[in-house]
Amino acid sequence: MHINRTVLRDDHEMLRTTARRFFERECVPRQAEWDKAGRVDRETWLKAGREGLLCVTLPSEYGGGGGDFGHAAVLNEEVNRAGLSGLGFGVHSDIIAPYLVRLGDEAQKQKWLPKVCSGEAILAIAMTEPGTGSDLKAVRATAVRDGDEYVINGSKTFISNGLTADLVIVICKTDPAAGSKGVSLIVVEADRPGFRRGRKLEKVGMHAQDTAELFFDDVRVPVSNRLGEEGKGFMYLMGELPQERLSIAIGAAAKLEACLEHTINYVKERKAFNQTVWDFQNTRFKLADIKAQAVAVRLMVDHYLSEHVRRRLTLEEAAIVKLFATESLGKALDDMVQLHGGYGYMLEYPVARAFADSRVNRIYGGTSEVMRDLIARKL
Repeated sequence: MHINRTVLRDDHEMLRTTARRFFERECVPRQAEWDKAGRVDRETWLKAGREGLLCVTLPSEYGGGGGDFGHAAVLNEEVNRAGLSGLGFGVHSDIIAPYLVRLGDEAQKQKWLPKVCSGEAILAIAMTEPGTGSDLKAVRATAVRDGDEYVINGSKTFISNGLTADLVIVICKTDPAAGSKGVSLIVVEADRPGFRRGRKLEKVGMHAQDTAELFFDDVRVPVSNRLGEEGKGFMYLMGELPQERLSIAIGAAAKLEACLEHTINYVKERKAFNQTVWDFQNTRFKLADIKAQAVAVRLMVDHYLSEHVRRRLTLEEAAIVKLFATESLGKALDDMVQLHGGYGYMLEYPVARAFADSRVNRIYGGTSEVMRDLIARKL
């Protein structure tokens, strides 16, 4: 789509060129292999680190790219433009690593960030538990202080990068009686005794994204592994969630644009009843609606991206952009699958993969219902 995107600079577009080449060369040919394995191989993570495509917003003194969130947005867009599924770079770099940067002390940063930026250490964040869903105040995993250590017990589910993670930020209760004021964030290294990974969860889409159950059975970690202050974890989570939700919206906007392009090309070539599918008025009207929706999503996403680069994005605004972008994508993909006919249900077609992969966008990072509730509070 031809939209004058004033939110991006020349340095952002230079990174786009590098990223596009990397994803097309190193990732697209491996997609089927990753889908079958249920995870992305370690070597690709290390290659991305060497190319400077991990943690592009982290400070350069720790091995990061030293960029702003516009650089992260470009990488997100290129992953979705390429139709890549399950690549956990964004979760690692844009959702989890910022906790280490903003909450970690200097010793923690020096210890963990260089390997996080290089791809040697893969990150996961363990929020969701069986039965709690989006209600982070209801987590039951506990971290009991025992001298200079915490003893962690509990279970987590739906954890992205769970099978491959080397460092896991665990959301747990250090004071179960204090509700949201008893939540803390503690980093657990995957080689700690008592930490174990459960089964790889079989999902509708995103088959290459390893998603797992995690279990903590008397896992002992030093108090120095806590991020920030004890009992302020819920507040820290609320501070980082806007960026996570904006990231989901950015991916949705790029996927919508890419699938619209694929669909237009398909219907102009596909023949039915002695004419192309494009020749039916219904097709053109449907695609006109989707184009209008894609433009609206793009303009909203870029507006809030600009706000976030200036550190002005609010919790409510992040909910608005996530809700609008993901709901728009969901409806548009359903229409585009229909325009493909039977081929729209075949995973070899980009629109079918996007249909399966994108359904979760309205669930993770906070469901659409949670987004509506957040927006309604400000009405």
